[in-house]
Amino acid sequence: MNAHAMYNEVTTVDPDGVVAANANLVKRIAFHLMNRLPPSVQAEDLIQAGMIGLLEAHKHYDKSQGASFETYAGIRVRGAMLDEIRRSDWTPRSVHRKSREAAEVLRDIEQGSGREAKAKVVADKLGIALSAYHLILTESSAAHIFSFDQPDEHTGETIALPQSAEASPGDQVEYQSFREALAMSIKNLPEREALVMSLYYDDDLNLREIGDILGVSESRVCQIHGQALVRLKARMTEWTMK
Repeated sequence: MNAHAMYNEVTTVDPDGVVAANANLVKRIAFHLMNRLPPSVQAEDLIQAGMIGLLEAHKHYDKSQGASFETYAGIRVRGAMLDEIRRSDWTPRSVHRKSREAAEVLRDIEQGSGREAKAKVVADKLGIALSAYHLILTESSAAHIFSFDQPDEHTGETIALPQSAEASPGDQVEYQSFREALAMSIKNLPEREALVMSLYYDDDLNLREIGDILGVSESRVCQIHGQALVRLKARMTEWTMK
């Protein structure tokens, strides 16, 4: 079923009009994600997945939990789109492997020295040229939709981060702890990496716009973004290994 047909079916399961009223939310999230994805990913596929997420949000929403419907639906819609992207993962396994290896080396360096690992030091430890390490960062940046609940490429296991009204109290406490740990890890990133993360994820700017602000090229922003992701992966190991 295409996205247009999905919209037409909404009226049969949405007598109060809540889903239809939030249909533009699905398009907004889809096109925001498209800015971070290669041309092979089709917007209509994301919109279709997002509409399913919106219908699920409508089905399970509980206003007594405190969140507005738009906030709750946005989480479910984005999650549905991310699931669709993962099911048709376009990223070569080699990119995941190199990113993981870089994160492991970076973690070892930072734990051993007590200081943030510089790109040249990580590259030397990996036994590759700095330009090759920058390529890993660029590929890592392009490969990631920022989420720590992605399946492990070998085991298929994920970190269970509840995003639904049915989550148990224990799961909700764990999710909150994860969010706090992630927020602290982002806060402790090197200044420029933290700024790129904030502009990209909080202010929804694309790489070119961030480059204009920082006075650097789009490719350089991509490298900084990739370095931040690798560093966060290294620092959040206790969560990703659960």
